[in-house]
Amino acid sequence: MLLPATVLAGAARAADAQTEVTISPLDLDGPAVTTVTVTVRNTAPKRLRDVRVSFSGPVGWVVEPEVLTVKGGIAPNSQATVTFELLVPAPASGFQLLNFTATALYEGGDGLARATVTRTERRGEPLPTLAAAYNNVGVTDESNTAPGDFDGGGNSFSAQKLADVGLSPGASVAALGAELTWPDVPPGAKDNVSSGGQAISLRGSGSRLVFLGSGVGNNAVGTARVFYTDGTSSAGSFGFPNWSFQNVTDHGATQIAASNGRNRQDGYGNAGVTYSVFAHSVPLQAGKTVDLVVLPGQGGIHVFAMAIAP
Repeated sequence: MLLPATVLAGAARAADAQTEVTISPLDLDGPAVTTVTVTVRNTAPKRLRDVRVSFSGPVGWVVEPEVLTVKGGIAPNSQATVTFELLVPAPASGFQLLNFTATALYEGGDGLARATVTRTERRGEPLPTLAAAYNNVGVTDESNTAPGDFDGGGNSFSAQKLADVGLSPGASVAALGAELTWPDVPPGAKDNVSSGGQAISLRGSGSRLVFLGSGVGNNAVGTARVFYTDGTSSAGSFGFPNWSFQNVTDHGATQIAASNGRNRQDGYGNAGVTYSVFAHSVPLQAGKTVDLVVLPGQGGIHVFAMAIAP
């Protein structure tokens, strides 16, 4: 399924930038050869000279030719288009974000010599829920700790100790203005997502997207990208401290629950040591409806739940 494209970034442009590059919508129904049109517009009072336009797609995608020249340049308040051929491979399984970049190099015009734009296309279907992305067992029963591996070392939260602080399966959790639900699965089942760029369907509007989770390692920070139903997107950075032995306010997180001890492969242990669950959020664009969320590509970020705050 081909979904609306989003222009994520243009060139770093000074206030007097007067050269604009745009990329046409792409047909990504591969395997096939398709055409892509790049338009360069000059709004400067001087002609653009020696205009060379390049276009590139994801790694491994073939573009022909790599560079095209605009003959005669581009007069003030005019535009020119060039067309590339793109070999579109068969879709990979799952959801993809595909970046395409066009760059114009030139002389004259606004004098900046370069203008760039990146267009992102979405291909494939996102996962229907966060639960569909669960890939890690973070909570186990003290009577059966073997399935747990929250931290990569076979350790996990104790279901009993989490219940003592209000986090039992299906429990409602209020955090940062949102109402979230603790995973409604039995101890020893997959209950969280070790983030790896998973795309998750989520529909709603509000001020912020709130994540409930915990970190593995001291650098569990990354960028979540939110796509809206109008095809635009926004991005925000968030992170969680390590589930223990790190300042609970690191990365701007808020501690939601602190459990006593943890489960190890040999049973419950580390009594007297706190293992925490945190909340963090990224802002949403006002007046827009969220369509899907792409989690950070940082496996140390473990997400148990997410929800939109009004």
